[in-house]
Amino acid sequence: MNYRHAFHAGNFADLVKHAALTEIMAWLMARPGPLSVIDTHAGRGVYDLTGPEARKSGEAQAGIVRLMAAADAPAEFATLASAVKTLNGGGAVRRYPGSPWLIAQALRVGDSYLACELRPDEHAALRDLMKPKRNVRTLCADGYEAAVAQTPAEGRVLVLIDPPFELADDYRRIVETLASVRHGNRDAAALVWLPLKDLETFDAFLRDLEDEVRATALVAETRMRPLTDPSRMNGCALVLIGAPAEMAAPLESICGWTAATLGERGEARVYSL
Repeated sequence: MNYRHAFHAGNFADLVKHAALTEIMAWLMARPGPLSVIDTHAGRGVYDLTGPEARKSGEAQAGIVRLMAAADAPAEFATLASAVKTLNGGGAVRRYPGSPWLIAQALRVGDSYLACELRPDEHAALRDLMKPKRNVRTLCADGYEAAVAQTPAEGRVLVLIDPPFELADDYRRIVETLASVRHGNRDAAALVWLPLKDLETFDAFLRDLEDEVRATALVAETRMRPLTDPSRMNGCALVLIGAPAEMAAPLESICGWTAATLGERGEARVYSL
């Protein structure tokens, strides 16, 4: 699966991922003590929706543009919508904030954020964007390796794993990374984004996760269409490790609205592992 993100910025999967991320960040920020956030595949941080890649795919028009015009969007999208509005000066949606922008905006004094990006051109853009942000570091490196090496042994941690799934071993490396991170810090939380193409691949990933990570998890599936064509991205899923049970309701709201409003006979499922 080739997922060069400039083609897909602001699509339905970004809405699910980023609305969930802002909800999880808000929950973590409401608790005492510093928070370390590690982003394994950060991208460039902000995306130009007027560029040739975004115009070619049209995915932002079917995603963030529709969200910003919707009168019935749940409250769980409010933080994301506010960030998009601010980034665009209240005007038309021409730019879209990725996870680095959203995370950096939420940090408190004492929190920290490490944004990893392996592609040199993408990292250069990310580094320049993040320069004015406090408590933020960027790293041009393998994000899986960096997450294991940089996760502190103590304290609150959120690891965000959102690979492009261009390599056949991404599913395996996610499981190995989470197992190592949790071995080093049993309190570490993680949010993983995955495409939904066919259930066999996804179910195999969940089985490996249960066998090797052995942590409480919430799974949120956003099925945009029936999973009948494994050559297409038919939806997306989030796996939240170390999640409080109270996160289920926001995930149900986010995934349910996206599937019902933006999908084709879409449906959503949220359940515990």
